Amino acid sequence: MSETLAPGAEAPPYFPMERAEGCPFDPPGELRATVAERPLSRVRIWDGSSPWIVTGHAEQRALLSDARVSVDDRLPGFPHWNEGIATMAPHRPDSVFNRDAPVHTRYRRMMTAPFTFKRVQAMRPVAQRITDELLDAMTAGPPPADLVAALALPLPTLIISEILGVPYEDHEFVQHHATVAVDRYATAEQAMQSFAAQVQYLVGLVEQRAGEPKDDVISDLAKRVTEGEITALEAAQMGLGLLVAGHETSANMIGLGTLALLENPEQLAVVRDSDDPAVIADAVEELLRYLGIIHNGQRRVAKDDIEIAGEVIRAGEGIIIELSTANRDPRTYTDPDVLDLGRSSRDHNAFGFGIHQCVGQQLARVELQVVFGTIFKRIPTLQLATTVDKIEFKHDRLAYGVYELPVKW
Repeated sequence: MSETLAPGAEAPPYFPMERAEGCPFDPPGELRATVAERPLSRVRIWDGSSPWIVTGHAEQRALLSDARVSVDDRLPGFPHWNEGIATMAPHRPDSVFNRDAPVHTRYRRMMTAPFTFKRVQAMRPVAQRITDELLDAMTAGPPPADLVAALALPLPTLIISEILGVPYEDHEFVQHHATVAVDRYATAEQAMQSFAAQVQYLVGLVEQRAGEPKDDVISDLAKRVTEGEITALEAAQMGLGLLVAGHETSANMIGLGTLALLENPEQLAVVRDSDDPAVIADAVEELLRYLGIIHNGQRRVAKDDIEIAGEVIRAGEGIIIELSTANRDPRTYTDPDVLDLGRSSRDHNAFGFGIHQCVGQQLARVELQVVFGTIFKRIPTLQLATTVDKIEFKHDRLAYGVYELPVKW
């Protein structure tokens, strides 16, 4: 549902907005300027509609835990990311990503078993081994090297593939299609072709595991298919969501986080010089807060009228939860624009909030703790092999990051 503007009223700004030149880690200034005074406002998106954008930390948490706010992307008024995703929405099977409780609860229960704290902690030695192997390979060659290609992309892809049970030889296929899935400018045809290829692949893998089960998530889902609890298509959709989410977010955090630390040497010293796991864990939470890589917002639609922050969101109106700006809310954080690895940032919204918060967040934390607790100890002389102004940032993706990060040592 689009807002009807009064005659002479100024049109809302277009979203997503570009970050300010020279401030690659900061959310767009136009959003941040009003976060404390006007945490809800209107923006215009690709299809001409004008959904609400929510930038305040407390207001986001209130809406993300409100049962009147829906993730159902088939409802009228839902503010899709782009034309490709809007085209796919009617064809996607039910899952945790597009259904509300109680249907969501059933699917989420199936997906949480592999990501319990105990099982994720058991992956820490695996993450450490893969990180060491990737850094060995990178430093065996001559500098400069691209840290994104050498470490940031392969590490989360290999780990999520191992958890799911995706064969290693297929990781390039997985990495390619995970990238297409989060391309803001992907056409409807590209999105549909990529979606179909991934679903076909995962349905085949589910069917294979039904006859040859292993100790992995795909085998768990295949068992549920065999027992008639879900369909092969639903199993594939769950696996697909985990693949994309488990790859793209961690990869961007590794690349962008390394750059942020290289640009803040006093903060880099905190992770380089400490062997205390608690210090590294707190540093990762602050990086998650400060960087805000989910910069295109979590999308929702109101099922009923909602009064909040002096505004009324009407039933059928779209809602964009702009996480990165909330993590810079001055009402929640002192000096929010400062990267301070010594602060407590565990109440950030980087993984969302409420029943739909990221199911794999504990795995992401383990990956980031291992990487940032290792890389600067292994390579204490690591530095940029270029200047920040020459680095290409991912303004065109649903998750923010860097395409390449040339480094030397």
